[in-house]
Amino acid sequence: MIYALMTEQSIGALFAGAMIPGLLATVLYIASIRIQVMRDPSLAPVSTYVPWSRRWGALLQMWDAVLLIALVIGGIYAGLFSPTEAAAVGAGAALLFAFMRKRLTWSVLRTGIRETAGMTGMIFLILVGAALFNFFIETSGLTQTLVDWITTQGYSPIVVLIALLVFYVVLGCFMDSLSMILLTVVPAYGVITGVGYDPIWFGVVLVSVVEIGLITPPIGMNLFIIQGVSPDMKITTLARGILPFLAADFVRVILMIAIPGLVLWLPHMLGFGAY
Repeated sequence: MIYALMTEQSIGALFAGAMIPGLLATVLYIASIRIQVMRDPSLAPVSTYVPWSRRWGALLQMWDAVLLIALVIGGIYAGLFSPTEAAAVGAGAALLFAFMRKRLTWSVLRTGIRETAGMTGMIFLILVGAALFNFFIETSGLTQTLVDWITTQGYSPIVVLIALLVFYVVLGCFMDSLSMILLTVVPAYGVITGVGYDPIWFGVVLVSVVEIGLITPPIGMNLFIIQGVSPDMKITTLARGILPFLAADFVRVILMIAIPGLVLWLPHMLGFGAY
């Protein structure tokens, strides 16, 4: 959503474009786990068999979460409301479900309002700083100068794309994803669209690569966050454990680059612009 706001792209098209890559990520993670377990069965010891009746029962207990996701995402895809309106619908439905489950107390409501206000204030403060920074970049002509320089150097679009993605993977080891996108997306967007890539496709690829940077050993930020939750776990153990999933993520990014239709097909089918 931040990428869409910063580049004036359709949030609905970006949501649609991310659907197939998201399912692809699930399949690749499952394959990664399967391969690891085949090599070392002790990673997934046999547990007590749970009958399907209990599994379906547990799933039915999540009916409100499933319905909330279907309401918000389905409403956007069906054109019933805009993404901004969907946020209000989702918040209202969440309050209703909490009330129906008798979990909506004054204490919960106060906590939710306080955390929402704090998070909103933080995001808008970052947005103000990013807007000033991007205004400086645009008025200075830096983006156009960079695009012109790349064009005159004769670099192919794929070389420019790979260099930019490597930059984001490295940057993800030092910055959180929100700050990265806010501070760098305007010049990166100008460069990528300047060499002919689709902005919706690039948005999905960009967010994927930014998240990869956050888990890339040895100094990916999320590795240290996990270690903070589990202090007894060594960073080397985390790094070894993340490598198979990191490989799955890189395969997904390569497939999105090689087959842009994985991102652009669904937005086109749903009628978002000319995609």
